[in-house]
Amino acid sequence: MIRFNCDYSEGAHPRIMELLAQTNMEQTAGYGEDPYCIRAAELIRRKCACKELGIQFTVGGTQVNSIVIAAALRPHQGAVCADTGHINIHESGAVEATGHKVLALPGRNGKITADQIQTACDEHFKDAAHEHMVQPGMVYLSLSTEMGTIYSRRELTEISEVCRRNDVLLYVDGARLGYGLCAEGCDLDLPVLAKLCDAFTIGGTKVGALFGEALVLRNDALKKDFRYILKQRGGMLAKGRLLGIQFLALLEEDLYFDIAARADRQAMQIRRACAEKGWNFLSDSPTNQQFPILPDMALNLLKKNYEVSDCGRIDKNHSAVRFCTSWATRDEDVKRLVRNIQTL
Repeated sequence: MIRFNCDYSEGAHPRIMELLAQTNMEQTAGYGEDPYCIRAAELIRRKCACKELGIQFTVGGTQVNSIVIAAALRPHQGAVCADTGHINIHESGAVEATGHKVLALPGRNGKITADQIQTACDEHFKDAAHEHMVQPGMVYLSLSTEMGTIYSRRELTEISEVCRRNDVLLYVDGARLGYGLCAEGCDLDLPVLAKLCDAFTIGGTKVGALFGEALVLRNDALKKDFRYILKQRGGMLAKGRLLGIQFLALLEEDLYFDIAARADRQAMQIRRACAEKGWNFLSDSPTNQQFPILPDMALNLLKKNYEVSDCGRIDKNHSAVRFCTSWATRDEDVKRLVRNIQTL
């Protein structure tokens, strides 16, 4: 069985394993104060072209999302996101468990717009009972989104401007940031994200690391005392060096972007094969996640050899699925899948 159901089935890129083994018996300070975390943080600042950024390393995506939102919002505020947003549907109420409501807006292709955010802010404060309601305090976006789509520079700039105009923070969940930034047609990069966002993450777990997310903080208010909150909520890893070493391995020679771009290219091969069969898609994704709508007969045949993610019934004869490539996907497995699709 070949797994195309997610991008974290394998362990870690061999370069990470090599560097972890090479440094295994070194003695270093803990809690992210070791030379590797310090070097990795400085490397991220250089790649973002901003010396003032605060960099913290955490273990997982749900963990960092809930910690950032808890640290950023006042008790009466909530986080605005697309209805398909990860914090809304795939984190078991982690944000709500911190005491903050997720304010979901109807997304299109997994995205929300600046106009929607402005309308949400306007409708809140125009309501005579707004002091009895949860106030929008943050906008949460994913890049790439849960539907595999990406925001353009224009879209993100407009959202950033709306957020600043309304005194709302902008946070981008970059669990799959590599796949998003390396997608064909993407005109975003790390310096642009560092300029437009109050905070964003560089995801490692789904892009070659054993585990780990790098949190980038631009907003000075978020930087202040953040490590207290990180520790309080269980996000400060005692052996923090394990995170710094991994991000050094991924970023020093742009391995992160090389392996992400390769996975995107593989996914587009799968997309083309599905499109040539006349199958439609749930979203117009240029990244490693593809969401074709298959006839049940074709899907049942493919499931004999491939593991995919079910995305629901479309009608009595069709179902949507997700094919997901990763940093570790083998070219020969993609070619085999393409051939099988072509012969259905």
